[in-house]
Amino acid sequence: MKISVVIPVFNERDTIAEVVSRVRRALDGKDAEIVVVDDGSTDGTREALRSIAGIRLIEHERNQGKGAALRTGFAAASGDVVIVQDADLEYDPRDYPKLLEPIEDGRADVVFGSRFLGGPHRVLFFWHYLANKLLTWLSNLFTNLNLSDMETGYKVFRRPVLERIHIRSDRFNFEPEITAKVAKTRCRVYEVPISYSGRTYDEGKKIGWRDGFSALWTIIKFRFVD
Repeated sequence: MKISVVIPVFNERDTIAEVVSRVRRALDGKDAEIVVVDDGSTDGTREALRSIAGIRLIEHERNQGKGAALRTGFAAASGDVVIVQDADLEYDPRDYPKLLEPIEDGRADVVFGSRFLGGPHRVLFFWHYLANKLLTWLSNLFTNLNLSDMETGYKVFRRPVLERIHIRSDRFNFEPEITAKVAKTRCRVYEVPISYSGRTYDEGKKIGWRDGFSALWTIIKFRFVD
């Protein structure tokens, strides 16, 4: 089983080399590839990526958003299984064995890595937590799934599932859209606990309250639109 790790990245000069290094260690001994989509970085990230050997680098000329970068990465990935990996060190590639296990043993087609099922995590923002739980609850209401963490950055897909889905969202509303469309395929979805080391805004966190409102609209929209 070949694994593709798709990393969308925008202005993560200080973390991207370490992320790629951690992904490599997690994939050691596996048939795997690392696909990095630089989404119009302007802080030197692109130049840093060009110096890293052994990755497949795709460059967007301008910033389009996480969803657009993942659309590009999914189209380029050749693996039987695709893992989404953020570029900011919040998610730990050492969790890959847990994420892959339900797919490898034939129980799942899609796996969500939940930050709320008991894994270690950095304690940060109450209002982010509350907004996440509300959006997850609304997503579950419309999709009839029973997820604990719809907005998680760790999502893993068998290729046939991704081939049935067309992503329209360009930005962070990728998460509710892909969840809604996974639900419509009626495939087997699992959740597993993961660790999480969230960042503060001073440390470079990009998602904000406007993204929450966008996610809310996306949840409603893709209940009725393919």
